Amino acid sequence: MWRWRISVGTRPVYLALGSNLGDRKENIRRAVELLDERFQTPHARLSGLYETAADGFDGPAFINAAVRYDLSLEPLEILRICKSVESEMGRPQTGIELDAQGRRVYHSRIIDVDVLLVGDEVVDTPELTVPHPRMKDREFVMVPLGEILGIS
Repeated sequence: MWRWRISVGTRPVYLALGSNLGDRKENIRRAVELLDERFQTPHARLSGLYETAADGFDGPAFINAAVRYDLSLEPLEILRICKSVESEMGRPQTGIELDAQGRRVYHSRIIDVDVLLVGDEVVDTPELTVPHPRMKDREFVMVPLGEILGIS
């Protein structure tokens, strides 16, 4: 299912950021800096930093944040840029790993950048689903996102 905007104007794009390896705060800061460069615009809002336990696997605690950009880029181009930032920061680009029961396997990561929302668009492709399908189930996403949306 595809539903794209017809106008070429900007709309709010919300991303989730997470890091649980190395200097986690610096990793978030660097990711935002690289995203600003790649999107060729400064971020409009950045949440505070939140420390949370690893979710779905045993690993070091994460630092999480949410960031808003006002962009006119297509959703798959936004995803491509997010993946390029992850790659540049040292995150291996691997496919989704499943365990013997078919559940997704998660690992520690230097940086994770997830596309949460792209205006009011709905995207459902093998590469990207927007709105992010699990964001409402993840407090580590919803708390920083709520902060920049002004929702308590």
